[in-house]
Amino acid sequence: MEFLFAIDRSLFFFCNRMLENVLFDVAMPFITDLNKKPAALVIVGILWLLLLWRGGNGGRIAALLLIPTIAFSDQLNSSFLKHLVDRPRPCHVLADVHLLVTCGSGYSFPSSHAVNNFAGALVLSYFLPRWTWAFFAYAGLVAFSRIYVGVHYPSDVVAGAIVGLICASLVILLFRIAEHWWYARARSRRDHHEA
Repeated sequence: MEFLFAIDRSLFFFCNRMLENVLFDVAMPFITDLNKKPAALVIVGILWLLLLWRGGNGGRIAALLLIPTIAFSDQLNSSFLKHLVDRPRPCHVLADVHLLVTCGSGYSFPSSHAVNNFAGALVLSYFLPRWTWAFFAYAGLVAFSRIYVGVHYPSDVVAGAIVGLICASLVILLFRIAEHWWYARARSRRDHHEA
């Protein structure tokens, strides 16, 4: 286990220290805290409404499924998984961390930013496949930013991505089961009335 942690620590310092540059020092804190910026929340709200209004059937379903998906993935991770693993953030335990945001008091593993962004990316890409590259590029950028700013190990964001993808897959599966049941029931009623 110590060997794996040593690799994780080395990858962390590669991203956090070796890739350090002025552009990333400005961009990564902005990207990592985008969810805390009121203007960004307004833009996300407008995009969500546009999906409902102009996104076609796939866009509307994706917009509506984002809510339970993010709620499920965030609560599972923040209320259960993080406390189960109980791993401190690198900025709390390692020396020489290039810390660009507040370290935070929560646990490190898995990264909630990665969980939620990858869950959202999968839901959106499932129903809007044309934009898959953009959804996952954004999720990957947010995940990388968490390492660069010094608050997560690489394994935190990889595990977060996996948890997010599993959560989104479960929500999509439940939606497809419910959709199949609904159409089968409607067809049965129609056949019953025609008989």
